[in-house]
Amino acid sequence: MDYAVETKNLYRVFKRKRSRKERKQEPTKENQKEVVALDDVNIQVKEGELFGLLGPNGAGKTTLLKILSTLLLPTKGEAWVAGHNVAEDTFNIRMKINSVSGGESSGYGLLTAKENVWMFSQFYDVPSKVAKQRADDLFKTFGLYEKRNQKMRTLSTGERQKMGMVRGFITDPDIIFLDEPTLGLDVNASRVIRRFVADWVREHEKKTVLLTTHYMMEAEELCDRVAIIDKGKVLVCDTPENLKKTVRRSSTLKLEIDPLKDYSKFRDIPGIRNFSKKVSPETNWAELVFVIDDEAAVSDILSVVTREGKRIHELRKTEPTLEDVFVSLVGRALE
Repeated sequence: MDYAVETKNLYRVFKRKRSRKERKQEPTKENQKEVVALDDVNIQVKEGELFGLLGPNGAGKTTLLKILSTLLLPTKGEAWVAGHNVAEDTFNIRMKINSVSGGESSGYGLLTAKENVWMFSQFYDVPSKVAKQRADDLFKTFGLYEKRNQKMRTLSTGERQKMGMVRGFITDPDIIFLDEPTLGLDVNASRVIRRFVADWVREHEKKTVLLTTHYMMEAEELCDRVAIIDKGKVLVCDTPENLKKTVRRSSTLKLEIDPLKDYSKFRDIPGIRNFSKKVSPETNWAELVFVIDDEAAVSDILSVVTREGKRIHELRKTEPTLEDVFVSLVGRALE
C-alpha cells in the first residue's frame, strides 16, 4: 500500500534552554537536560485519508508536522511524505504539500488579499489563469470575496486566518497539514472550514489531510482515523468508532458543580478508571468527567461533593465519546 505519510521510530530531541543563572554555573546533568518532543513515533497515513492528531499542548503534534513539512529534521528515525524521505528530498516534498496553522497571519500587509494569494501560487508554478480562478472560488467559499481587493493589514484577525486557508489550498496540494485551523474562529467560520475540508477530501480520491485539533467534536466529525499522542508518544491509533468501543464497557459520568478546594479525594474511590476537571469560564462551575468501571463509584462521587456542601448543577451519564477515550488514556481533558 502507498502511504501519503509514514514514520518509523521517529525521535526529536531539543536541548533545554538554560536560564541566565544556569549559564553562570558549571554544566550539570540537570541544567543540560534534553527535552524529548517525539519518542519512537510510528504512524502510517493512507492516501485519501483525513487523519487526525489529538494531544494536549506540548504533546509533540506541531513538532511532528514541522518534520513532515521539512521544517525540522528528526533526531533519529525516518519519515516519508508522498514517498520521499524528509531528510533527503525536501524539494519534491515541498512541491506536493502545503500547510496552514491556526492563528497565523501570513502575508504582506502592503499587498491586497488577492495579490498575496496570487504571489504565493507563483512559487508553486500554478498557471496564472488557473490561480486567479481558483483564488476567486476559494475567496467565495471562505466569505472573503468582497474583501479580496483590500490590503492585508486592513483585514481582521479572523479574516487573515481564513486567508491562510485560501493560501493553503490555492496550490491544490496532494497532502495538506492543518495545525488547529479553526483555533479562535467563530462557530460559523469553523463550520465553513470543516465542511470545506471534508468535501475536499471526499471529492479528490487521493488528496490527504493531516489535521491537529483541540476540538474533540471536530476530530470525531471529520477524521477517518485518529492518533492520540501524549509526551511525544503515540498512545493509540484507530477510527473514532473503534476507539470509543474501548471504553464502551465503562460508563461516563459528567458533573457540573461548585468548585471544590481539593479534588484528590476522587482518586481514592474504587471503580474510577480516570477523571478530568476544568472550570467553565462562563459559569465558574467545575466540569468533571469520570470514566467508571463500577457503578457503585457514582454514589461515592456524589458523597464527596455533598460532604463539602457544594451544589450539583448538572449530572448526566453519556455514551462514550472521543473525549472519554482521551481522558481514559491521558488522564486529563484536552484543553
